[in-house]
Parts: sequence; structure tokens; C-alpha cells
Amino acid sequence: MRLAKERIHHMAESLLARLHELAFMEVTGDRKTLRESLEQAMTEELGVEDRLNAEVRRLMQPYERQIEQGQVDYQKMFTMIKQKLVRERGIIL
Repeated sequence: MRLAKERIHHMAESLLARLHELAFMEVTGDRKTLRESLEQAMTEELGVEDRLNAEVRRLMQPYERQIEQGQVDYQKMFTMIKQKLVRERGIIL
């Protein structure tokens, strides 16, 4: 899932503010460093599905001819492969 850096920045800032507001945490160090670390973690996590989708497309390349000929449904095969990889790797989407 692609999000603009500004959106991720806003989400991280909002999360930190909410956690502080609810007294779940108190920032004693540099807030900017904490926010940047959170932004990096969020960006990496959001990229998991993008990388998974790219891998599924690579795995489907040998079947392009069957897909073009209508012997294999692209969407159904994509979904099946993706679900299998998600289960095998314990990925939470």
C-alpha cells in the first residue's frame, strides 16, 4: 500500500499524540527521533503487501500463456497464490 510521506508523517504524529493523551506513554527523549523511527517502521510494514504482490506476479509469469488463452483465471490464481504465501509466512495484512 503506497502512502505519501506526508500522510505517514501525519499518522505517526497523530499516533504519538494520542498515546500521550491517553497516558500510555511519556516521551522523555527526542520526540523527532521517536517520530522518525515510527515513520520508518510504518513505511516498512506498509511495503510488505507491495513486495508480496510483486512476488506473486513473478510466480505467475510461467502461466502467462494459459492466462492469455483463458485456461487460467488471473485474479483467482493471484488470490490463491497470495493466500498461500500469507499462510506459509504468517503475514498479517
